[in-house]
Amino acid sequence: MKKRLLVDMDGVIADVYSRFSQLHFEETGELKSGESIMGILEHEAYPGVYRWVKTPGFFRTVPVMAGSQRVLRMLNEKYEVIIASMATEFPESLTDKQLWLHDNFPFISWRQSVFCGNKSLIKADIMIDDHFKNLDNFDGATIMYLQPHNARRNDHRHRIVASWDEIEEILI
Repeated sequence: MKKRLLVDMDGVIADVYSRFSQLHFEETGELKSGESIMGILEHEAYPGVYRWVKTPGFFRTVPVMAGSQRVLRMLNEKYEVIIASMATEFPESLTDKQLWLHDNFPFISWRQSVFCGNKSLIKADIMIDDHFKNLDNFDGATIMYLQPHNARRNDHRHRIVASWDEIEEILI
């Protein structure tokens, strides 16, 4: 039986930070450096975040995280891959996220996605996520995808990765 691998969307396979940065620049003319937002939550770094993510169509415009399609395709052969997103927090995003997954990861079946409000309800062996609130409450092995909001914390048990190449090295 294959191990179950739970993979987050935003900040892991969907490059929301590049979209946030782009929208912030379009609205303010300010280009924030990566260093300037290290250790700061998304909504603090980019004040428009909640408005943007509640806008229908936002999630259809988010770029794919570099390397995620290639590596996730391989992982899908070796593991029972489940894409999990706390999308019910932003109900406007549900259709957009489903269509985004279909367009960018056509090898992931609709049966392999879970849109929920609490990822701890999902049983799996390994979780890849970028938020402590999800990883800290998970019983299996955890891999934290490095993002500005989690970059300055080192008081945790999670294995840190900064790219899908690193995930490939660990899991393939």
